[in-house]
Amino acid sequence: MYQMVQRIDVRVSTPATPATVHALLRDGATWPAWSPLTSFTLERPGPDAPEGVDAIRVFRTGRSTSRERVSAVVPDRRFGYELLSGLPLTDYRAFVDLTPTPGGTEIHWHSTFRAKVPGTGWAYRLALGLFIRRCARGLAEYAAGTTTAASGRG
Repeated sequence: MYQMVQRIDVRVSTPATPATVHALLRDGATWPAWSPLTSFTLERPGPDAPEGVDAIRVFRTGRSTSRERVSAVVPDRRFGYELLSGLPLTDYRAFVDLTPTPGGTEIHWHSTFRAKVPGTGWAYRLALGLFIRRCARGLAEYAAGTTTAASGRG
């Protein structure tokens, strides 16, 4: 049975530069500091960079564990990943696109997926939408604090 593609689309702004935001996305060890995730492990480094394309990263939240493969790294512009396991979803792909703005950076976190269980896609879209919104807002705030801390050094 065909499962409808679900879409999540979140946009937030930060006064931080795209380079600052991208550095946080690339460094899985920072994710527990700015997202609801509680731990990070690098399961397999990428061939060109530890957390580059094809790296496998493992994140935990409570009893949930998700394995993700880094699928795109465009310095200061885009970070992408695909879910390998952890949720009853297929074809989960997410991208975080960074656009410079006069006041900093627009963060556009968007993803698509299909639910494995028919009729549950809308529930996962709602839950993951809230989760991704928390991630994007946390990233924006943490990046802004990092920028402020860096500029305050003398």
